[in-house]
Amino acid sequence: MAVETLTSGAIAPITAFALVGALGVGSQWIAWRLSMPAIVLMLGAGLLIGPATGVFDPARDIGPLVSPMVSLAVAVILFEGGLTLNLGTLRDAAKGVRRLVFVGAPLGWLLSTLALRYVAGLSWESATVFGGIMIVTGPTVIAPLLRNARLARRPAAILQWEAIVNDPIGALAAVLAFQVVVATHSGTTFAQAAPGLAVGTAFAAAVGAAAAWAVARAFRDGRVPEYMKVPVLFVVLLMVFAASEAVLHESGLLAVTVMGIGIANANLPSYEELRRFKEHATVLLVSGVFILLAASLDFGALRALDWRAALFVVVVVLVVRPATVFGALFGAGLPWREEVLIAFTGPRGVVLVAVAGLFGERLAALGIADAAVIGPLAFALVAATVVLHGFTLTPFAQFLGLSGSGQPGVILVGGSRFTLGLGEALTKAEIPVLLTDPNFGHLSAARVAGLKTFSGDILSEAADNHLELLSYDIIVAATDNDAYNTLVCTDLAPEFGRDSVYQVLRERSDSARHALANVLGGKPFGPDETHAGLERMLAEGWTFRVTRLTDEFGFAEWRAKRPGAMLVLTISPQRVIRFVRKDETPKLGAGSRLISLLPPDADPGPEPQPAS
Repeated sequence: MAVETLTSGAIAPITAFALVGALGVGSQWIAWRLSMPAIVLMLGAGLLIGPATGVFDPARDIGPLVSPMVSLAVAVILFEGGLTLNLGTLRDAAKGVRRLVFVGAPLGWLLSTLALRYVAGLSWESATVFGGIMIVTGPTVIAPLLRNARLARRPAAILQWEAIVNDPIGALAAVLAFQVVVATHSGTTFAQAAPGLAVGTAFAAAVGAAAAWAVARAFRDGRVPEYMKVPVLFVVLLMVFAASEAVLHESGLLAVTVMGIGIANANLPSYEELRRFKEHATVLLVSGVFILLAASLDFGALRALDWRAALFVVVVVLVVRPATVFGALFGAGLPWREEVLIAFTGPRGVVLVAVAGLFGERLAALGIADAAVIGPLAFALVAATVVLHGFTLTPFAQFLGLSGSGQPGVILVGGSRFTLGLGEALTKAEIPVLLTDPNFGHLSAARVAGLKTFSGDILSEAADNHLELLSYDIIVAATDNDAYNTLVCTDLAPEFGRDSVYQVLRERSDSARHALANVLGGKPFGPDETHAGLERMLAEGWTFRVTRLTDEFGFAEWRAKRPGAMLVLTISPQRVIRFVRKDETPKLGAGSRLISLLPPDADPGPEPQPAS
């Protein structure tokens, strides 16, 4: 068997799975290190090991498992997307989302069909089916792009809701169009096929809603132990998808999306843990699916595409998508900048390629000659939009003033002398700052100083709905309540990153009886003083100071001039913020800035300037 495998060029299925996982996750890690769109690297990796070199061929090495694996992965991805769609996140975006779903979907279907017919040159049968699939904008692509671009809250919410809600709608539109084509090529009339389509769609929505209710009820009543909640959720998800698919092909996507939205709005106490685990699973699945689909591509089929295919992609990006969005959002009251951003952001993803390939095969079986072009055309559209939006969304959003990805900011939790002084120092260093405190009066001095404030709990739903948290990279919990500081850092660590959450030293933290596990709380920094200690230092006359290092006045010179200063944080020439530990000696070059606390007896004069 081993000799036969080597001779045929195939690799073992286990090796294939390991290769897909390594390339998918590895591409995402490299993209993070290089600040590049991860999807572009995954696409390139799949093409490299697949059609470019022939090292991996999913059909050869995995066989008939490829199609069900992709289908189940897409189902989990859509379910996880549904879990992010809490109705509270809509607020002022609700009208825009409704317009893009109820007006934009049918309008996009019509315009896409016309583009396919008159630009790409497809028959009406293929154009109508593929046009329905093109309603989707790809949650598998939108989610990573939004994570990198750090868009303003409302356009990000609209793009996310549109992508997830329209995905099953696009699949069902393709089912509807396909039934019409089948009716025209057989003795069955559409009137005869329509009831089955309606029943299948209604069944999918009902079973998804019922599953969400049952899961929420079981979790809330304690009928499922905590350690089994995620496995139970996965099993119910697979059952719902399979049951819907058995009644009507492609309706499973609708069922799992409805189930996800239902659970997201059930106010479950363990919802955050469920959502975060699903996010981790989705990262793995998105990676794997993109590698599989790219590796499955046939270069010969792509070469069969002519200039009309390239023109079709251009028309979709520059005409069909903008016309659909502007038409749907006309009179919705959104600022023109947000409409422009949404209109020119329409990446397609895994669902489009998977569903297009499926219906292309089914149309070809009916004898429609140009159906074989649907799969390659779909992949060309996905590749073009992924690369285009992957590299342009962030700068385009920044150009329109709708991105928080400029200078990352700092959130200071707690209104006190320490946070006020640190906030003023950061502002002087041109770092965005937000001070939060549940007590309105604690923020009065910060408001007088002109700092941005939020009166309320940073962990509240109101904060999540009203604050552009994507504009901030670092959290510093510095209230007089150690338990609350620990809660803030523990809760926000998965979102901001454990290396980006800090808290002031806890009282009695040096006692083994009161020591916390490493997974709880934030990192200590700077003076390593408790809240009371920091307030006492500032009351005694300690002051914040911002110092810029030069070639002549480096860190060693600064330390020699300020032996009693307590370093709090550093800002690199690339404006990367790093809080430091007590007595740490960071490696800093010219152009770096230091924010420190100076003792009352320190010389307040200017730092030495470089010689002219």
